Amino acid sequence: MSDLGTWYRSIPTFTRYWLTLTVGFTLIGRFGVFKPYQLVLLYEPVIHKFQIWRLLTAVFYYPLSPATGFHFLINCYFLYSYSDRLERGKFDGRPADYLFLLTFNWLCSVILAILLEVPLLMDPMVLSVLYIWCQLNKDVMVNFWFGSRFKAMYLPWVLLAFNAIVMGGGIMELLGIVVGHLYFFLMFKYPQELNGPQLISTPEIFYSWFPNQNSSHGFGAAPTRRTEGESSGPRRHDWGGRGHVLGRAD
Repeated sequence: MSDLGTWYRSIPTFTRYWLTLTVGFTLIGRFGVFKPYQLVLLYEPVIHKFQIWRLLTAVFYYPLSPATGFHFLINCYFLYSYSDRLERGKFDGRPADYLFLLTFNWLCSVILAILLEVPLLMDPMVLSVLYIWCQLNKDVMVNFWFGSRFKAMYLPWVLLAFNAIVMGGGIMELLGIVVGHLYFFLMFKYPQELNGPQLISTPEIFYSWFPNQNSSHGFGAAPTRRTEGESSGPRRHDWGGRGHVLGRAD
């Protein structure tokens, strides 16, 4: 328990809160403290009944069942792993900028979900963060099932194809890719590689809430992919099991 507490406290702030709220709301819905219907994103209750809490609970709640339990655990792993890598790496010492990333992705996910009648936002949010990390670390080699290895830039598309074939889905992953690409393009690619204006930036009020800290990582500079991929990876923990880890960077 001491080791578990040490690991939990070592998780960066926003990743820790995101993971904790995800597990908490999922268990709340699973054990009937609140009805799952009250936690998902639905157009009618949000727009006409002003049940605005659904905009947030739809991010954290995921319905558990024998058919979805494994997918939920994989999502939690991706959430912890890639959000941790971003928060420790590119956004190290800049909590306001990372909060803006999460806020921007959340707002875009909510808009798309309402338009497309998608009730749950865990998958799009997790995939959007994973996509951004993969774009910032394109050439880092990652491992997937059955010993396959490929560059990180392909991982979101592999996950999309895998879920489309195995689970008959794919729309959630596609939404996450769209949201993640929108942030990456507006924040990094358009102003830095295409010499366009900076169309989005972190609001000043975010900096008053979460001032920058001393950090060796500059924000807004072109990503140094290999170095960042190696330095920003989360600590490895031995849980006593063996097997392949989905999407883990070497």
